[in-house]
Amino acid sequence: MSKKRFAFVGTGGRAISFIEPLVTTYRDTNELVAICDLSPARMAYYNGMLAGEWGYHAVPAYPAAKFDDMIRNEKPDTVFVCSIDSTHHDYIVRALHAGCDVITEKPLTIDAAKCRAILEAQRATGRRVRVAFNYRWAPFRTKVKELITTGVIGQVRSVNLEYLLDTNHGADYFRRWHSHAADSGTLLVHKSTHHFDLVNWWLDAIPAQVFAYGDLVFYGRKNAEARGDGPLTKYPRYTGYPEAKNDPFYLDLDESEPFRKLYRAGEADSGYIRDQNVFRDGIDIPDQMSLNVRYRTGEVLTYSLVCFSPREGMRVTFNGDRGRIEYHEFIGTHMNRAVRPKDFKLDEKPGAEAEGEWIKVFPHFKNSYLVPVPAQSGAHGGADEILNRSFYAADAPATDPWHRFAGHEQGAASILVGIAGVESIKRNQPVNLDDLVALSPQARKLSELV
Repeated sequence: MSKKRFAFVGTGGRAISFIEPLVTTYRDTNELVAICDLSPARMAYYNGMLAGEWGYHAVPAYPAAKFDDMIRNEKPDTVFVCSIDSTHHDYIVRALHAGCDVITEKPLTIDAAKCRAILEAQRATGRRVRVAFNYRWAPFRTKVKELITTGVIGQVRSVNLEYLLDTNHGADYFRRWHSHAADSGTLLVHKSTHHFDLVNWWLDAIPAQVFAYGDLVFYGRKNAEARGDGPLTKYPRYTGYPEAKNDPFYLDLDESEPFRKLYRAGEADSGYIRDQNVFRDGIDIPDQMSLNVRYRTGEVLTYSLVCFSPREGMRVTFNGDRGRIEYHEFIGTHMNRAVRPKDFKLDEKPGAEAEGEWIKVFPHFKNSYLVPVPAQSGAHGGADEILNRSFYAADAPATDPWHRFAGHEQGAASILVGIAGVESIKRNQPVNLDDLVALSPQARKLSELV
């Protein structure tokens, strides 16, 4: 049996989580045939890992401008997209028209026009697009899906989801390209796509209308100066500025080999500065957002995201016509340090104690009870390992009892909540998702979408 051929575009920190298992655990049935990136330095780091610690071999490294040449020369079966969000649509569309299937890191893309381009390319080519929604694959979140699906609280009528990003993980988005709406679509698209997809999937429902608010109230120069933190604005970045060393938001790109070789070494050829000051000018995304979503089947979601909390985690409650489920997840804090899966660990920060996760059911007219969930370890609550198996394992089932596979339409259903939220903030009015991108108008459930 011939091996499945994979090529990767985008060799930043996130790609490690997908490339290492491909060339180690699953190398007998898969092969990495090429990588592509703006930065030769970043690709050199990956090729060093491939030929060294991972016991594989170096692969052809193509500059971003030679993406089409890579596909033509290396003939991958699947292109894995891990570039910045605003470029996802371009690589997905080109790969589809070149005859490849695609797996893309979330989000699918960042705006309605780019989303329509992907859906049109998929229809024209018939190729498969999958979205790497790792949140679905964490066992404790799958347990929530099981409880809802089996009717433990009857029909769910409303959901409340509060997500807290702390001044470690949350702040890191404001150091990076994510802090520019043109690159990320804002965190309502980049980060919240996880949360919107979870609710869509938990409810098996398709979002229909959004009303949102969002403001930049903590990060950025003006906010720092207004609360008396002006001294924290005096340097453009953190690495190489001695006066920044006592800054609680300090990040040293010389602290680790991945940071040095992926980001410090890649600055000259990519222009990307990984450790920009979170209190600089030019940040144009909100750091505090709230919205309401109505689904085609009538359920309502109330959602909030705060990016400057002293603690990290989420609370979700489901109100059903036969009871209530409360889901609590505070497993500690981390940030993307471009480490291999086996090296992943939670950060030790004041106020970031890991309280764990629990699920509690409150039936009508009966005593409440905790639902036992096995302890998990590893990145994203153990989800990454399970997700990678679904991508790479020769014996991975084609179907999943909990419908965790996500294609292009389900990827669109997630991002369109955030995209509609951005539009709602601009217009100060509700936005219908079908006015942005029409998703199978006859479908009622998310599972009816690809």
